[in-house]
Amino acid sequence: MRMAHLGWVLAGGALGTFLRLLLMEAVDALHGSAFPWGTWTVNLLGSFGFGLCFAWAEGRWDLDGPARAAVFVGFLGAFTTFSTLAFQTVALGERGAWLAAAANLLGQNLLGLAAVLSGLALGRVFPGD
Repeated sequence: MRMAHLGWVLAGGALGTFLRLLLMEAVDALHGSAFPWGTWTVNLLGSFGFGLCFAWAEGRWDLDGPARAAVFVGFLGAFTTFSTLAFQTVALGERGAWLAAAANLLGQNLLGLAAVLSGLALGRVFPGD
């Protein structure tokens, strides 16, 4: 990896992490639930955003090199929280909330796949300028 890529990835990652924190806290405060809705929100938005940005990068965007690394590896890599998904699923299971653990794991993965497909489809229909 060239140093230019590293700087872009770090900048994208910092922004993605910051926005993930803000959004997760806002969603969790809104729902006030023991269920990890904030994680769901960032994972689904991140999956949709990945699909949309990838479709735009294929089409009209000239997104190569450092900018591509900043968006996909930096920003979206830091914004989505699948390690948090795994941890929260285990934590639900350890509390005996097996149905919630299964719903958390299966729901985020299935809906995440649907969100990527939706983002790709939308990005290909409206290829961004």
